[in-house]
Amino acid sequence: MKALDRKLWRDLRLMWSQALTVALVVASGIAGFLTSLSAVDSLAAARESFYASGRFADVFASLKRAPQSMAQTLHTLPGVADVQTSHEQVVRLEIDGVVDPMLGRLIGIDPRLPRRMNQVVVRQGRGLDAVEGDSLEGALAVLVSEGFATGRGLRPGSRLTALLNGKRRALWVAGIAVSPEYIFAGLSGMPDQRSFGVFWVDRSALDAAYDMEGAFNQVAVKLAPGASERAVADRLTRALERYGAREAVGREDQPSHAMLDAEIKEQRVLGTVLPAIFLGVAAFLLNVVVSRMVSTQREQIAALKALGYPNIRIAGHYLRFVMVIVALGIVLGIAVGDWLGGAFTRLYAEFFHFPSMEHRLAPWLVVTGVGLTVLTSVAGALHAIAATVRLSPAEAMRPPAPGRYRRTLAERLGLRGLPPALTMILRQMERRPVRTALSIGGVAAAVAIIVMGNFVRDAIDYIVDSQFNRVLRSDVIVWMAEITDESARHELARLPGVIAVEPGRDVAVRFVHGHRSERGSIQGYETPAELRRVVGVDGREVPVPEEGLLLTDRLAAKLGVRVGDRVLVEAIEGSRPELELTVVATVQEMMGLNAYMNRHALNRALREGRIASQYSLAVERGREAQLLQALKGVPRVVGTFSKASLLRNMQEVSARNIRLMSTVLTIFASVIAVGVVYNNARIALAERTWELASLRVLGFSRAEVSSLLLGEMAIAIAVALPLGMLLGLGLTHAVAEALKSDQFHFPVVILPRTYAWAAVCVVAAGLASALVVRRRIDRLDMVAALKTRE
Repeated sequence: MKALDRKLWRDLRLMWSQALTVALVVASGIAGFLTSLSAVDSLAAARESFYASGRFADVFASLKRAPQSMAQTLHTLPGVADVQTSHEQVVRLEIDGVVDPMLGRLIGIDPRLPRRMNQVVVRQGRGLDAVEGDSLEGALAVLVSEGFATGRGLRPGSRLTALLNGKRRALWVAGIAVSPEYIFAGLSGMPDQRSFGVFWVDRSALDAAYDMEGAFNQVAVKLAPGASERAVADRLTRALERYGAREAVGREDQPSHAMLDAEIKEQRVLGTVLPAIFLGVAAFLLNVVVSRMVSTQREQIAALKALGYPNIRIAGHYLRFVMVIVALGIVLGIAVGDWLGGAFTRLYAEFFHFPSMEHRLAPWLVVTGVGLTVLTSVAGALHAIAATVRLSPAEAMRPPAPGRYRRTLAERLGLRGLPPALTMILRQMERRPVRTALSIGGVAAAVAIIVMGNFVRDAIDYIVDSQFNRVLRSDVIVWMAEITDESARHELARLPGVIAVEPGRDVAVRFVHGHRSERGSIQGYETPAELRRVVGVDGREVPVPEEGLLLTDRLAAKLGVRVGDRVLVEAIEGSRPELELTVVATVQEMMGLNAYMNRHALNRALREGRIASQYSLAVERGREAQLLQALKGVPRVVGTFSKASLLRNMQEVSARNIRLMSTVLTIFASVIAVGVVYNNARIALAERTWELASLRVLGFSRAEVSSLLLGEMAIAIAVALPLGMLLGLGLTHAVAEALKSDQFHFPVVILPRTYAWAAVCVVAAGLASALVVRRRIDRLDMVAALKTRE
């Protein structure tokens, strides 16, 4: 073994604890990078594979009813490669022993003909073509979506009941299936797959139940090569307009794809921001460690140069020292990132359902992570390594020039009476301003990461409180099969436990202002609203005006309108009237591109009577189950939403996921805190060994000597805590803005408990580091230390 190699291993052995803490910070950086991006890459790969094998459609349209012969006309539209029509219905579901309201989307398919688009893949059981009709005892054989089957414990052979066109029909589960059209199947985008399921049934049976023989109400289109999605969607909308079609949409607005795409974009942001912080701290630590080595090994460097070692060899020696630490961190980081990436992929598999979804650690991702880690680490140590090259042998033989000391800031400000120990600590920190600032910055970064990692929990709590207690003050919402006269409220008011009923209306429209247009809906509320209100992100209620529109700020910005402007509103259902309405007010909301009107004013504008499409119900405490059971006997009710049921189902899943995410980030942040605090304390101990030994000889106790060293650590942490909290708030704002979309904006809400938790974690990391350093101080060999002059 060469001399420099022996020196390298000797240095690593002597500094093993510092090298390990730096390696752990490096590992945290690359692990965070690989965890997020490998899970997202696995999700994206599964999506693209399933889209290709399942022939996921490009454009989708819903309508009232069109003759099957219309499909041939749609085939002739420019840009259309293939057309697939289907019959779908949303029905009410019932399972024995389950009180919670449930909805199902029944999709009619021909068991004898494979679907050309949005193919159905059977995961368990058998397909509809393998079911013998005489063994079902009158039940309708179905395939059920995997998410709903898992949530409700359904297996092949299970039975449930659906309300088809006002008549109860038994359903018999033939198999569990997935489709690229419903990778995510949730009610109105909610992560609650226990309340909404997708069912594929024999189309002839579904057509007969709804008198839809020879007709369809759903269209899926595959684009020809080079065709414009927007142009084809517009042509499809115009062709189906007379059949009651709503606006055709592309993949971007298809609910399952939109949910999946949003998740991929969000995780890519988090997988980039957090590892950048980890790697930045690692670069700082490497710079500090290597700088300390250079300063304490000046005589060794001089001897090596005097013996003929060239600068490049000496620089390479220190670079290899850095690379050994980085290599250890990379190996650990890849292993942890692969393991955590697999855990996150399994979590995704609970929300997004594919025929096959396996975690994969792509080679390009590993190469990218390793390359960024090496570049960042080398850049952090480059300045210190360059200093070794610039030293001439004669200069290196001399001890470093003494610092230019002056009175501390406290002394210059005239602060008298400070304890001598505190004065010595402040003087030491002020003489090394760069190191002090970087130390405080590193600890502040750890605080910020913990704050940001736990902010999601606070935001979810705020969203739940805002949406379920302030906005939605009702307990149950009921949808009718058809738009009804508002007098139906009296029938609902007589049901068990109902103490208040409030009608509502929802109309699908297109907003047009100049050359800008947006698809959305107008929600008709009562004025004043009691059971469903409009509440801004600041928690204050915004009243719905008696006349005119109330728009969310994002919708107003996308349309380029301000209060007082007129907006053209094109209804895309019913007789499709065009309205010109005034924007009366705007509100900043968390959810979507929404528009609100007084329900009576909306009905007048549409030239319709006193009608409603949904009803909000307030229920006596403890009687909701009785009401839900009674609603099952009302044929006109096509769907029921229970706030308590949805909230319970969401919290079962989200609480676990949020806990996992915050735990991982807290561990990573604690590693950073330990790395920064411990390394600075060890370096300070090495540099001040002679000074501390002298104080011990002069009669200072171990506790007094330790306080000089550990006091600096305590002051750095004390200063870093408020700075880290401010940095965490800024980082959270930046991430929330990066994750902002048309459909959702995370409110930046950080509760005191999150700041307290961040402080506790960092202080605990500091105490652990202090105990280790204090143990070394107690074991200090004073004789050996005094023999070595700085």
